[in-house]
Amino acid sequence: MSSVQLAVYPGSFDPITLGHLNIIERSSRLFDRLVVAVGVNSEKSPWFTPEERCELIRRSTAERGLTNVETTTFTGLTVRFAKELGARVLVRGVRPLTDIPAELTMMMANRRLEPDVETIFLIADGELAHVSSSLIKEIASAAKVDELTAFLPECVLEAVRRKAEERRARN
Repeated sequence: MSSVQLAVYPGSFDPITLGHLNIIERSSRLFDRLVVAVGVNSEKSPWFTPEERCELIRRSTAERGLTNVETTTFTGLTVRFAKELGARVLVRGVRPLTDIPAELTMMMANRRLEPDVETIFLIADGELAHVSSSLIKEIASAAKVDELTAFLPECVLEAVRRKAEERRARN
């Protein structure tokens, strides 16, 4: 039986949350090398630049001692990006009640485009299964920093607080 050595975990990670980090940690134990791929989508209005998101991911994974995790940005189709890297697996983090239908549709399309790339789904552990970057952006301006610790890696807290203040000052 052959092992899968490289997997790609794509997403926007705007910002990285403890739910994302849970998926990254668990995936890093399953694969020799995990690439966390920050998708660049010109149609979205992210809080953080792709470079800032990569840096927050690097800092978050370094805090956890995840030495087999790297991060990069990509544009275009995720499955093609994975194939170009030589990855045979896409890791997708899903929230049980909201993400599964869309993720299944995407998985089926990806299989048609690149049959050699498999998709695996992981659900963040227990109390993190509902956490999303969108939730963080909704509550960041009203929540206290110590309240955000339930959702964000420690090294991301200050960056989110600063972005929330910048956005509040602009409005």
